[in-house]
Amino acid sequence: MTSTTCAQALAAAQGLGLDRLDAQLLLLHALGKPASERSWLLAHDTDAPSPQASATFAALSARRAAGEPLAYLVGSQEFFGLALQVDARVLVPRADTETLVEWALELLHAPGVPTAPRSPLAPKILDLGTGSGAIALAVAHSLRQTGQSADVVAVDASADALNVARENANRLQLALTFIESHWLNQVDGRFDLVLSNPPYIASADPHLAALRHEPLQALTAGADGLDDLRHIIAQAPQHLEPGGWLLLEHGYDQAEPVRELLRQRGFVQVQGRFDLAGIARCSGGQWLA
Repeated sequence: MTSTTCAQALAAAQGLGLDRLDAQLLLLHALGKPASERSWLLAHDTDAPSPQASATFAALSARRAAGEPLAYLVGSQEFFGLALQVDARVLVPRADTETLVEWALELLHAPGVPTAPRSPLAPKILDLGTGSGAIALAVAHSLRQTGQSADVVAVDASADALNVARENANRLQLALTFIESHWLNQVDGRFDLVLSNPPYIASADPHLAALRHEPLQALTAGADGLDDLRHIIAQAPQHLEPGGWLLLEHGYDQAEPVRELLRQRGFVQVQGRFDLAGIARCSGGQWLA
């Protein structure tokens, strides 16, 4: 009986509807090889994986064809240059969210926000709805790379999500504070910067079907998708230092409603940022009171 080669296995996976990159990454995972070794597959396309690796790859391919995120299948996702462990307890970090991190770092390097070495005080940063810890860890890691320190607090209502974030922080050797809380309910103190990528999909949005493998509570926020954004904007001023900023990720069509909510609450310098696709992905403002 002829064994299936790597090339044949990849072709079979593509026949199930997988794109070539996903198939390659799943095969490398089944073979116990890192994702960086795609060239190995090209050089060994006539090799036959072991029966165990072939069975694992077939099972993973079937799950991917059924819509399960690739990151859950391989157990990790890259975000802002960091390899984060993820599973079904948390959302898969998206590249769009890197826009929020970039804006935060821009502010942290700007005058008026306390950062080392200009000030002996490290900025206090709060990440609401941290999930895998992606935003908090990306900010903390980037500041550490430039020799800066910060007091970073990561909040989530899900104890399971916080466990994932803690595991990522431990692996990256980043010292964060974790709080289990529904948004700001259990949070004390004031911060220089509050960040959040909250749920913002409308509860009846037809696109939710494609996200059925990810935790629903981390995706939807009421009939218009703005319930959690409203809640955060209402609560945040009580936890912002004078001159502090609130930065929020939102849906592709929510920029104006979110900015109007910020203005009505009393934020100034209300503005936004576009993602790489040119979509108004983030909005925020400064609190001066």
